[in-house]
Amino acid sequence: MQSLRDQDALIPQPRGSLPKVCAVVLAAITIGIIMFCSGERLFGWVAMVILILTLGPLLHGVCLLTEEMLHHANTRYRGRPLLSQLLPACGLGGKTLLAAGLAAVLLYLAGDPLPHKGHSWKLLFLVSSLYALFKSLGVLGPSEVEVSDICERRKMNVAHGLAWSFYLGYLRLVLPRLEDSIAAFRATHQASGPFWGRGSRKLLILIPLNANISHKLEDEDDNIHFYDNLPNNEIDRAGVRGRVYKHSVYRVVDEHEMVHKCVVEYATPLLTLYNMSQESSAGFGEAERRQQVLLFYRTLQDILEHSLECRNRFKLILLNDENVDDPHFLSQTILRHLQQQEKEEYCLTPMPQQEMAQPFASTSSAPPINCDWQHMEPMSREPTLMFSMENPQPLRDPVEMTDYYQGAT
Repeated sequence: MQSLRDQDALIPQPRGSLPKVCAVVLAAITIGIIMFCSGERLFGWVAMVILILTLGPLLHGVCLLTEEMLHHANTRYRGRPLLSQLLPACGLGGKTLLAAGLAAVLLYLAGDPLPHKGHSWKLLFLVSSLYALFKSLGVLGPSEVEVSDICERRKMNVAHGLAWSFYLGYLRLVLPRLEDSIAAFRATHQASGPFWGRGSRKLLILIPLNANISHKLEDEDDNIHFYDNLPNNEIDRAGVRGRVYKHSVYRVVDEHEMVHKCVVEYATPLLTLYNMSQESSAGFGEAERRQQVLLFYRTLQDILEHSLECRNRFKLILLNDENVDDPHFLSQTILRHLQQQEKEEYCLTPMPQQEMAQPFASTSSAPPINCDWQHMEPMSREPTLMFSMENPQPLRDPVEMTDYYQGAT
């Protein structure tokens, strides 16, 4: 059975800055070798290389600018100013132009690094024009890792849109009302018993890695049975008066035949991901779908953790599709998360303090020593901070209690 720690290991983390560090180290080593071999021409070589690396993208940007100005200036940019929109969009930004200008000045001052005069400028324009050609043909296009990194940083993945849609269009509306719905449900289902612990009071959202969702949980696991629906939440939404939002309560049976009730459902946006992978026109394969599911989980988790309306009212459960052969994998996973939530519940009531005036005397109001303070009822409301407006007082000197202790014994 997959542990919770293994579940966290499946989630891809944001890419770091290791490629930048490797590039800096490689550039430093290369410059050091060239300085050792021909240090007198170092600045000339550096200036020419920088000019080549900047002039090539500039020529490619001119090619892109021609296409944008002739065919897309009105439809894509709606007549926006040339300098503020079109030039930066085509890669003709100020940083690139500034770097090319400084490199040209440095090359002019340092002189031609090649032995034959004028060969540097020929090499410069030849390499830059060939770069623009190969870039336009896709030979020098960005790698899949670069594209993935750009999409993740700019929140351009399908998973980002689905996660935000799921939150803004559903979870942010229903999760603040979940506690009241459960209270109303318990009032009308007294026979259900006092089982509603910390985990049962949350909405359990199932996220399978294969995005294959069953519309009835009992079809996936015969230890899960539909019990009833929570009271409907009617919200006016997008012109629809009294749009209905509801949740379902399920009974989950453990290995000891004990019944646990909880509010659980699948993340419905995963149906979109699964259906996209079944359509050839979407260009969305199984590998891309799995990656998007993981990004969906990570994005939704981050959104909900930063939402004051939804915090502590949900639990995302990632289901690994490697355990599809276990007929009770779903029920065991749900029970494991419920037990984890119950173990995380702790008592916020402070431990009793003895009176300092009689540190070794027991009073009738003091609780017994063997009282189980770990199982006290939690506080009925959230703890609040209390501030004192009085000035701080100095610490008292230690008092010798030896005589009193001997007299008491």
